[in-house]
Amino acid sequence: MSHPTIGQLEREIAQRISALYYEQLGQRPSPVLCHFFDTELVISLENSVTLVERTLISGGHESLAEQVRLFLDKIIKTQLQSLLEEVIGKPVLDLMTKTNLATGRTGIIVVLKQLPEVRNPESIPKANLKNLTD
Repeated sequence: MSHPTIGQLEREIAQRISALYYEQLGQRPSPVLCHFFDTELVISLENSVTLVERTLISGGHESLAEQVRLFLDKIIKTQLQSLLEEVIGKPVLDLMTKTNLATGRTGIIVVLKQLPEVRNPESIPKANLKNLTD
């Protein structure tokens, strides 16, 4: 089986994360952008705040909405890591998420031990191609 291109891999990750958020939180973020930079993966989700969080904020309960988001991020983090390891085929060393309730955006930074296996590794910005053979 041939490996995907880096663009195909990024699109698959974006689609799978969008589906995960919809399945688990009832909110389909859109757009979801995903880009590799050497052994780091950066993911940006727009419109990722749930209706419950927006309702809490509009009702003047920003602090409670922040708490809810912290718990949601903690719960979904394990699922995100499993999803990414399955799609990428490499272990995740670290995964950090942060959601800004005011803008409705979520940022995810993923650190991998080595580059994913793709047909065009030279297309990964700042790729250190020796990471492919480590």
